[in-house]
Amino acid sequence: MLAMVRHLGSTIGLSLLLAAGALTSASAQDALTPSQSEAVKKLVHDYLMEHPEVIIESLKALDARQQAGNESAQRQFIADHKDEIFNDPNTPIIGNPKGSVTIVEFFDFRCPYCKGMARELADLVRADGNIRLVYKDFPILGPTSGYAAKAALAAQRQGKYAELHLALMGYKGQLDDDMVINLARQVGLDIDLLRKDMERPEILTQIRKNEDLAMGLKITGTPGFIIGNSVVDGAMPIEKMKELVAQQRNS
Repeated sequence: MLAMVRHLGSTIGLSLLLAAGALTSASAQDALTPSQSEAVKKLVHDYLMEHPEVIIESLKALDARQQAGNESAQRQFIADHKDEIFNDPNTPIIGNPKGSVTIVEFFDFRCPYCKGMARELADLVRADGNIRLVYKDFPILGPTSGYAAKAALAAQRQGKYAELHLALMGYKGQLDDDMVINLARQVGLDIDLLRKDMERPEILTQIRKNEDLAMGLKITGTPGFIIGNSVVDGAMPIEKMKELVAQQRNS
């Protein structure tokens, strides 16, 4: 038994970890004398102390397997909810409605990383001319985020979603409800109508649908992007976004 463990320990560290779990289980300990059981534990302990990289390698392998599993689940979810993600008629879209590449962004108006990408992303869509950008309001940073999302979606009913979106994203101070209304006024929205539309039940329904999609896609922060059948977490340099667009276009 000890010879077997020594062989495992000297050749495959990950296998040793698995073997250690088995050898120290109740059933395995019943088959060993107390001295043999202690010898096995010491052997495993000493090996890991001498080769700590084994633990790092095993954690990396576990992380890779989990990541692969998450990506597979995300691709399946995208396939199963394709129309809700890409073609919801109530979801704001900018750019070319028939673009060769669709980018879906889950964002929060108070997220500094979303703000950091907003203008360059909009400029990319305009300059490329063949990108369809789908905005999924995903307010996760408090009540003001929800208020801003409702205002933006209500602005869509006046044909000014994009204008208010960029105004909210471009605001550098601490966003609050009053500033949301001030920015809406600055981009030419009818404020009385906006306030009324913000309370429409379909606005809240839209936000909840976005939250459900984000949960299914395992998007827990902002920004989160879908390009093709892949989920991309986090902000990135605009050059990286251009690379992802090119890859999707050539796939």
